[in-house]
Amino acid sequence: MNSAKTLFDNNLPPLAERVRPKTMMEFCGQSHLTAEGKILNQVSVQKTPFSMIFWGPPGTGKTTLARIIAGLVEADFRELSAVSSGVKDLRAVIAAGRSNLEQGFTTILFIDEIHRFSKSQQDALLHAVENGTIILIGATTENPSFEVISPLLSRCKVLTFKSLNPDHLQNILDQAFQSDVVLSKGHISIEDDEMDTLIQSSAGDARKMLNTLEVAVKMLNGQGTITPDILSEALQSKSMIYDKAGDYHYDIISAFIKSVRGSDPDAAVYWLAVMLEGGENPEFIARRLVILAAEDIGNADPNGLTLATSGFQAVHMIGMPEAAIILSQVTTYLASAPKSNASYKAVKEASKKVKESGTPSVPLHLRNAPTDLMQSLDYGKDYKYPHSHPEHFIDENYFPDGLEETFYHPTELGHEAWIKNRLKSLWNKRYSNS
Repeated sequence: MNSAKTLFDNNLPPLAERVRPKTMMEFCGQSHLTAEGKILNQVSVQKTPFSMIFWGPPGTGKTTLARIIAGLVEADFRELSAVSSGVKDLRAVIAAGRSNLEQGFTTILFIDEIHRFSKSQQDALLHAVENGTIILIGATTENPSFEVISPLLSRCKVLTFKSLNPDHLQNILDQAFQSDVVLSKGHISIEDDEMDTLIQSSAGDARKMLNTLEVAVKMLNGQGTITPDILSEALQSKSMIYDKAGDYHYDIISAFIKSVRGSDPDAAVYWLAVMLEGGENPEFIARRLVILAAEDIGNADPNGLTLATSGFQAVHMIGMPEAAIILSQVTTYLASAPKSNASYKAVKEASKKVKESGTPSVPLHLRNAPTDLMQSLDYGKDYKYPHSHPEHFIDENYFPDGLEETFYHPTELGHEAWIKNRLKSLWNKRYSNS
């Protein structure tokens, strides 16, 4: 059978499924969970699974790891999709789990896109998870704190997955060309530059990368070299049908956020309309706008965060279709507002400093002294109350001893320009060169 015939065999699974890792050794990425001594490695070695929620971007191995773990702990693995399964399907799995438990076997139920289960569907899981009838592994791309009911969330350990880095993706491609029934025949080649483009365009999503590769191979009819033109066409050939669980969903929200960050209200409201017309959850969009208001606008316009938060509350109360009006107001305001990521950069730099130098002792004059004992130890001694001084300010050291750095660098934009001038007047030595 030649490679083209093999490729287009209707019985052949998609490339991403054909090269899916079967063991922990083959798996790439998530070493913070799978490396020796880490939580999922321990689960596999000790064969002691527990209910978990895998939270992370698409194409990072959530389904694959669930299957690998089930195999390693020798469990009966059942898989449901929240998109197509209902309470009846859940009850059937729970009944099977009850039967397995009586015979001494473990049942692992993997639910993909668990955030799309309704409250009643999630409620139906509670008792079975609590009494051990099933071990639940749920996968979600959305923050489980918002999308999974609290009683179920409290019975599960949330494990965060990270986007795959270029080295992980390169390893996955290498394995595909070495082991896949089609690619390993050597009839398809790809130059290093195109390989790099394929990796970079996937944005850490292995499934997206492999799907693009498969499209390129099909365009070549299973034989030839993947040229820049072929790859460019493959990258654009995916269906533009809006799928809240697919690649296009993440491309659209990325375009939306980048348009707001780039101060283009027209482009931003266009991508907003694409999401809303596609049936996107309006609260998902509203949450992203709250984050953006703090990260990308910050103190350049402090009203941005207030409006975004109010907008989220209003969207939650009103719902669609009127929520679209609220989202449009927030989107156009934030897109039009002056931008600053100074606050975001400040906390990142401060966190980096803490990780490098550790957490020092708090100076005595800054410590709380609610008891006589603490007062006798000089807690709070010599603290100077700013409101007792002119302009309600005094030049005092609020850092740990031996440390004084500038983490916050306000811009000259919007309200932050006023903040910058004020800080220069208060802390002239620290901000004189800002």
